Amino acid sequence: MRCTHRLAAPGFLLALLVFACMHPVPAGAAGSHWIRISSDHFSVLTDASARQGDAVILRFEQMRAVFGQLLLKNKVVLSEPLDIIAFKTTEEYAAVAPGHGGAPASSGTFVPGDDRNYILLDLSDETSWQTMTVDLARVLLRYNYPPTPAWFDQGFLEYFSSLQLGDKLGNIGGDPGPFSRLLDTQSWIPVEEFLSPKPLASTVQASAMFRAESWIVMHYLISNHKLPETGAYFGLVENQGLPVGQAVQQAYGISLQQFEQAIKTYAHSVLPRAAASPTALAHQFLPLTPVDVGTSSQSIAESEADALVDEAAVRAPEHQAQAVKNLTALGNDVKTDNAVAHRALAWVLLQKADFQGAADELSKASDRNPNDPWVHYYAALLQHREGEASGEFPGLANIMQDLRAVIDWDPEFAQAYDMLAVSRLQGGGTNSALPVMRTAIELSPRDQTYLLHLAQIYLAGKKWDDAAALLTRLTSSPDAQVASAAKQDLEDLPTLKKYGILPQRGSSASQSGQAVYSSSDDDDDSSTPSVSPPSAPPIDRRKVHFLQGQLLSVDCSNAPVAILRIVAGKKTLRFRTADYKSLLLIGADTFSCEWRSQPVVVNYKAGGKADGDLVSLELR
Repeated sequence: MRCTHRLAAPGFLLALLVFACMHPVPAGAAGSHWIRISSDHFSVLTDASARQGDAVILRFEQMRAVFGQLLLKNKVVLSEPLDIIAFKTTEEYAAVAPGHGGAPASSGTFVPGDDRNYILLDLSDETSWQTMTVDLARVLLRYNYPPTPAWFDQGFLEYFSSLQLGDKLGNIGGDPGPFSRLLDTQSWIPVEEFLSPKPLASTVQASAMFRAESWIVMHYLISNHKLPETGAYFGLVENQGLPVGQAVQQAYGISLQQFEQAIKTYAHSVLPRAAASPTALAHQFLPLTPVDVGTSSQSIAESEADALVDEAAVRAPEHQAQAVKNLTALGNDVKTDNAVAHRALAWVLLQKADFQGAADELSKASDRNPNDPWVHYYAALLQHREGEASGEFPGLANIMQDLRAVIDWDPEFAQAYDMLAVSRLQGGGTNSALPVMRTAIELSPRDQTYLLHLAQIYLAGKKWDDAAALLTRLTSSPDAQVASAAKQDLEDLPTLKKYGILPQRGSSASQSGQAVYSSSDDDDDSSTPSVSPPSAPPIDRRKVHFLQGQLLSVDCSNAPVAILRIVAGKKTLRFRTADYKSLLLIGADTFSCEWRSQPVVVNYKAGGKADGDLVSLELR
C-alpha cells in the first residue's frame, strides 16, 4: 500500500517525510478507492466515481459500434488486449502517461505495446475519451480490415475523427481539417497516382492535400455506399495485380476517368456547405444508450490497483524507474504482495532479455495467482524468446499449455495463436499449426510476421507453390525484417525441396521472427523440435494427420493402453495410445480415463491396431 498522509505528532514528522520520499506516488493516489467497470467489449480501471467510469465505457462502446456500422462489420474484434485506466486527477494521470517535455500533450494517451495496448485518460476533462477516437479507429482498422493503401486508412481516420457523441444524438462526417477550402483552391493529386497501391512519396503522403483528398474520397465512398465495391477493388489490385484503371472498371463499373469525375462532382456539390460550417456535412445517428450497454463493477484492492497502474507506467521510459521501485516495494511487503506486481516486473526483465530474472518473477506471480492469464502468457513468451535466442525449444508442451489457457481467456488474442502455431511447427506439428496460424491472420490481417510464419508452415508441409507465392509477396513487405527473412527462405527453397531440410540459420535469422525447423513427412506435436536431420531413418515413417472432433469415451481396460472413440463429422473413429501416461497432452495436466463429450484436437498416424495411433491429444 502506498503511503497515506495524515496528521502526525512532531516527533514522528521527520520519519514520515523520509518514508514518503522513499515511496513517492502520484498526488491524489493515496487512499483512493479503485473499481473496475466492464462491458461486453471493454474494461475500465478507475479511481473516479462509478458514474464517470460508466460514462467512459459507454463512449468506447459507442465508438466501436460506429466503426462496425461504417465498415459494414457485424463482428468487430480487438485482437490485442486493451486496458483503459481513467484517473480522477491530472496529477495521477501525468505520473503515468508518457509526456512531451515532462507533461502529457492531451488528456488522453494511447500507449501501444507488443503484448497489449493501453489507453490512459484524465477524467478531470470530461471529454478526454474524444482524444482517443483516431487511435481507437486505427487499432480497429488493423484488426478488422485487410491491408490497404495509405489513402484509405488516412481517409477513414480523418472521417472518424469528426465523430461527435451526445447524450441523445451523434454525428459524423464533418470537415475535420478544415479541408474544404484547400480542396477548392489547390490542385488535386491525380486519381490514378492517388489510388495506386505503390506508396506515394513521403512528402506527398505527409501533405495537407493528401489528408484532404483522402477525406473527401472516403466521404464520397461512405455517402454513396461504395465500400463493398472498394473492398473488391483492393482485392483486384492487391491480390490479382491488376492496373488501377482496370480494377476501377471491374469494381465500380465505370472507367477511371468517370470515377475521378464522380468524386470531383460530389466534392463540388458539398464543399460550399462545409466551408460555411464544418459540421454541415455531418450525418446524424442514434448512438448506443446506457440501456444498450450493460456493465458490471468490481472493487479492486488498493495494492493490486497500484500494481496495475505501475504496470502501465513501466511502458513510459520517463516513468519506468519509479514504477519498478513501486512494484518492487509492493512485492517485498507481505501485506501488499500480489501477482500483478511480479508479472509487471517480469515484463520489464523480458524487455532486457534477462530470462532468469523474468522466470523468477513469474514463478512468484504464479505462486500468488496460478490462474492469472498474463502469467501464462508471459511464461510462454519467455520460453519462446529463450528458444529463439538458443535455437532450442525443449519446453514446447509447456508453451502450448500456457497458450491454450490464454486463448481460453481471450479467444481474440492473435499473438497467442501465432505463438501456438509456431510452437506446433517447432514440434513438427505442421498440419495442426496451419489452422491456428490462419486464425491469427484472420484476427490480425495486417501483421506481416504472421504471413511469414504461414509461409514457413507451407514450407514444412511441402506446399512449395503456396510458400513460393507468399514469400515472393513478402519480399516487398514494408517490414524490413519480414522482407529479409522472406528473401532468405526463397533462396533456401530449392535446397529444401531437394534435400528435405532447411539450411541451419544463425541467431539473426531466429531474431527476425524466422522459425527454425526441419521439413519431413512426420507431423508430430512433440515437445522437442527437430532442428537437424536424424542420423538414421526412424522406424515409423507414417504420415501424421490432424483431426478435430468430439471425444465420446475412453477405454482403459487394457491399461496402460487406451482406446479413444472420437466423432468427426459423420464418422466415429478409434484411436489408440500404447501408454496413456506418456501421451503428449495439451490443455490437461494428466490423462483421464473418465473423459466424456470433450472437444479435442488430435495428431495421429493412420493404421496400426485401430483407426490410428495417437501422437498428441489437445483438450479444447
